[in-house]
Amino acid sequence: MGQAIAIITARGGSKRIPRKNIREFCGKPIIAYSIEAALESKAFDEVMVSTDDAEIAEIAKKYGAEVPFYRSSAAANDFATTADVLTEVLNQYEKLGRSFERGCCIYPTAPFVTAQKLYDAMNRLSEDVDTVLPVTAYSFPPLRGVVIEDGMVRQRWPEYFKMRSQDLEQIYHDVGQFYCFWVDAFLKSGVLVGERTAPYVVSGLEVQDIDNEEDWTLAELKYMYLRQRQPEV
Repeated sequence: MGQAIAIITARGGSKRIPRKNIREFCGKPIIAYSIEAALESKAFDEVMVSTDDAEIAEIAKKYGAEVPFYRSSAAANDFATTADVLTEVLNQYEKLGRSFERGCCIYPTAPFVTAQKLYDAMNRLSEDVDTVLPVTAYSFPPLRGVVIEDGMVRQRWPEYFKMRSQDLEQIYHDVGQFYCFWVDAFLKSGVLVGERTAPYVVSGLEVQDIDNEEDWTLAELKYMYLRQRQPEV
């Protein structure tokens, strides 16, 4: 099988949590968890960090990642998508004479990513699967959701309110941690999540969006709880 690359996307700008990608999380920079999981998984021939920031680059190298080039300003602004960043990285490697068959985009604020998850997800890529996406089930059925109209609560889908929870369709969401993909399929389509995307189901305990200070605190509490139960997490 051809070579595989882990691309950790970590730009310097962060408006809601300053220096978010290298802020200390339970004893070390949060980006270190993504780097260490990728290295420990033994699933990649290259583990790199895409950044526009010198401090992030130095910390990334300290924890074992490669930073062979810096991210362009076009791929580091507020409007650049993950797909834009990945495309730039893969094209830059091509210019350096290196190509990869499989890739994995890992976010830098994903302390719940483990080597085992990455190894398992990378091995789920097949002739029939272009992307592997970690998902988790909603803790409350979205079909029972309500909206507020004119100051009053309205059932968004009234037809589901009389159904038992166990009879409602289980709905999942992207956990925002990583995406494993075939490089050629991604470069041709320009999208990570298409029709040939397989799920990698994870527990809600191992999921936490980190967009503000409250999220950060919840993530640390979850992480410490999991570490007490499973020291290897």
